[in-house]
Amino acid sequence: MSSCRSILLRNQSNFQLYIIGSGKLFTHEEFSGRMTNSLSLKAEIKEIDLWNHELASMDASTRIEWAVEKFGKGVVASTSFGLQSAVMIHLLKQASSEIPIIFVDTGYLFPATYEYAGNLQEHLTFQVETYSANMTPAFQEAAFGKLWEQGKEGMSKYNYINKREPMDRALQEHDSTLWLAGLRKSQAESRSHLSFIENQNGIYKLYPILDWSDRETYQYIPNHNLPYHPLDGMGYDSVGDWHSTRKLSEVESPEDARHGGHGRECGLHTDPPENLDFTI
Repeated sequence: MSSCRSILLRNQSNFQLYIIGSGKLFTHEEFSGRMTNSLSLKAEIKEIDLWNHELASMDASTRIEWAVEKFGKGVVASTSFGLQSAVMIHLLKQASSEIPIIFVDTGYLFPATYEYAGNLQEHLTFQVETYSANMTPAFQEAAFGKLWEQGKEGMSKYNYINKREPMDRALQEHDSTLWLAGLRKSQAESRSHLSFIENQNGIYKLYPILDWSDRETYQYIPNHNLPYHPLDGMGYDSVGDWHSTRKLSEVESPEDARHGGHGRECGLHTDPPENLDFTI
């Protein structure tokens, strides 16, 4: 509100001070609250900019250590047990054994992914906390049909029920203030604009390997004697749910290989569309 002016208006038997800003009329209390929120937002943006400047000069392990030092017990991490998930889990284990690792299980993952989850936990000696939808896969299909076959809106509903809501619940139950995730700029165009740390709906998200190349990521696995996902080398660029994951040879671009061709993002890291209809 760069240009504002005050006016007195009669309100029933009293006079009330109003402030006009951005073409709208505010009471003095409303305007003060908006200004306070605006100043707080500007301060937070400045702080995030400073943090990103710091994080840019660190390696991945140091970024995780920075997160633990800055946010303490509010730090959680997520894993999908995808093709390169061993990298982030190994880095997490090196930095701290106290960080809870959240696994959102849709119930529709490849059998090989569940096998890999067990192998990786045994190899690195860690445990995950598994979260799932409040509705079983069978109930969902009875209530809504196969949502992944119902276009973009159906996929959005599916992602919210099976991914976003369980992850939001995990964050809330852990009183989380910072979420560590293994997103990388080189994975997709939709991730190329990301910064090392950002605020999403009141939760800070930090991406320790954001600047890693595909080559650097893949080399990390054999260099640290980590197990490969059973589907690695089988033609997949990434692996998620069996019903909406395709081999690269079956699609025109990597962006079409996941989520029924509706984009690379699975719904875990994006806000759901407004007004989704879950009426049964």
